[in-house]
Amino acid sequence: MCSLSGYFIAYHSFYDWWKWVVGVVFGALISMMVIQIEKVARRVSLRVILGGVVGMLIGLLIAFLLAYGLNFVSNIMENRQVVPWIYTLLTGAMGYMGIVLGSQKVEEISMFGWGPAKELSDYRILDTSVIIDGRIADIADTGFLEGNLIVPRFVLDELQYIADSADSLKRARGRRGLDILNRMQRSSGIFIDVVDHDFPKIKGVDSKLVALAKKTNGKIMTNDFNLNKVAELQGIKILNVNDLSNALKPVVLPGELMTVKIIKDGKEPGQGVAYLEDGTMIIVDNAQRYMGENVEAMVTSVLQTTAGRMIFSEMKSVGNDKKS
Repeated sequence: MCSLSGYFIAYHSFYDWWKWVVGVVFGALISMMVIQIEKVARRVSLRVILGGVVGMLIGLLIAFLLAYGLNFVSNIMENRQVVPWIYTLLTGAMGYMGIVLGSQKVEEISMFGWGPAKELSDYRILDTSVIIDGRIADIADTGFLEGNLIVPRFVLDELQYIADSADSLKRARGRRGLDILNRMQRSSGIFIDVVDHDFPKIKGVDSKLVALAKKTNGKIMTNDFNLNKVAELQGIKILNVNDLSNALKPVVLPGELMTVKIIKDGKEPGQGVAYLEDGTMIIVDNAQRYMGENVEAMVTSVLQTTAGRMIFSEMKSVGNDKKS
């Protein structure tokens, strides 16, 4: 359609046939430009597009007011041929500034809420590691997590970079992260908001996350131990999925009896290692020779570490389920 329009415009405006060809080529170039703009617009949120449109209209209004004021100046100018070019410059410059400022500042407006009902602390910023981990989607499905979840553009770019990696393991992790985001977008009560805030002078995704959390007074959701410590030192509120997982593990007190299956040898001589259903490691003294068997163990102590919880116990008796 653009090529045909270019042809007919050139056909009715010029008599030289080669100019008709130029019209066709020019129309084709316009069509490709429109397609590229459409591809970019697909990746931009509707709020950013509306912000850009509103900003452009405000910019054009300012350009019109400035041009109206220049009418008085143009009456005393000797070279009136420059006046249309001044109007064109004002329209282009103010319209462009309106689009850029409107599309960027609308995200800040959304961060600070449209009304007093929104609080800055309600916004939770997702880290790359917590997205790839996937447990955040399970928490959202249960209904314990709802509201706005912020995914910065630089986190999404990092996920895409990992998904395009030549390493098959990294590529699988990146694609898993993108699938998790798509799954969460379909969850009821959850709204994934991709924001375009960036900090070009700051290197590293973790540092940018801390800067964004400071700017918006938001919370960072992560399971990255290093990011957790760095953010806490700077006064950033952290929601660590690993801490949540450890808090939900059943409480075990010294003296309790439990039946476990010995899976492998421990580090110390005679020790056996078993696991609970939630992955908690249980060290059982004097159980090494009962590999693959169910034993009854008594809890002696519980050790809480950054990596999780470890239970130390001593064997009391062997269960009925023997290894054949």
